[in-house]
Amino acid sequence: MRTRTLRFGLYADEQGLAWVTGIIGEAVGSRSARILGEAVHHTLPGSDITAADMYDLLADQWAWEHPGQNSGTRELVELRVQLACSLRTWRAIRKTVLQTLCPEGMAPHACRVPWFAA
Repeated sequence: MRTRTLRFGLYADEQGLAWVTGIIGEAVGSRSARILGEAVHHTLPGSDITAADMYDLLADQWAWEHPGQNSGTRELVELRVQLACSLRTWRAIRKTVLQTLCPEGMAPHACRVPWFAA
C-alpha cells in the first residue's frame, strides 16, 4: 500500500467541515484503507496561493444558491486527507465521497457544502 492523498476545496464552517470529514471516514472505514492524517489548509502547501484564491468560485456558488443569506463562519479551505491504500481503493473511496457530497447528481440543487475535488 502506498500513501495517497484526497484533496478537496471547501467553502465550509466547522459543522460543514466535520460533515465532510465524516463522509471520508465512512468511505475509508468500509474498505481496506487507513487514514494517516488530515489537514485543513488556508494556504496551499509549497505555494503562496491561498485557498481563497484557488477556490473563490465556491463562495460565489454558495452566494448564488443561497441569495440574501449570511454565510456565517464559512471560509475557503483545502482539506487534505492522507490514506494508506492501493490506487484502486483510493479511486473507489474518492468516487464514494464525491457521490455522497453531491447525491442529487446533475440535477439543479444547492450543495450543503460547496466543494471542488482537486
